Amino acid sequence: MKTVGNTVLITGGATGIGFSLAEEFAKSGNEVIICGRRENKLEEAKRRLPQIHTRKCDLSKEQERKMLFDWVSSNFQNVNILVNNAGIQRMIDLKKGTEDLQSGEDEIEINFKAYVSLSAYFIPLLAKQKESAIINVSSGLGFIPLAITPVYSATKAAIHSFTLSLRHQLRSTSIKVFEVIPPTVDTELDKGARDRRGQADRGIKPDEVAKATIEGMKKDEFEIAVGMAQNLKMGSRNNPEHLFQNINRW
Repeated sequence: MKTVGNTVLITGGATGIGFSLAEEFAKSGNEVIICGRRENKLEEAKRRLPQIHTRKCDLSKEQERKMLFDWVSSNFQNVNILVNNAGIQRMIDLKKGTEDLQSGEDEIEINFKAYVSLSAYFIPLLAKQKESAIINVSSGLGFIPLAITPVYSATKAAIHSFTLSLRHQLRSTSIKVFEVIPPTVDTELDKGARDRRGQADRGIKPDEVAKATIEGMKKDEFEIAVGMAQNLKMGSRNNPEHLFQNINRW
């Protein structure tokens, strides 16, 4: 897959892995569009990367997903890479019934349904390009779940399954389908939950994920497992129960 001269849309691109991907793609000679829900974060990203394009969008809402597609397809007809990256992570204790589940944002809507919806919107447009790609950002926790984040882990497992099916369906088109599988990454994804539970390991820097993504794309490495996520991916096949018990010692 070529990694220069593309037009790239990155969801959740104002912070964390998304911003590092925007930075890496821009530096590599691509036109970059990012979207996010927070205007102040989009403005900050624009100050740091003046050449990028920004769009405010709440991907938890189907209407806004459609509006994002309409805006991109009208203004960037050469778009050929969709990066489904936006996501949230919540600690949910199901012993409380629906209390935790209903007290915050909908992980299924943002982490999974938005990926499916945007892929469906953009596939006909991407298929018109000579070379194109969909990049789905999942997680090592999609292979071995962290029980205190049960819905997040499940959505990432769903992304892995969805990506396999999507890659098969699109095998005769110009669209290559990549899955980026990060380990724990030092971002604001968990909204401070690591600090609250006393987790000392903050994870790798998001720019390591971005660099690995670009290198994986160059080699047509369709499953890009980064750092410790490689162990979770392999362990899910070889010794899943041992790994599950190891990361859930609490």
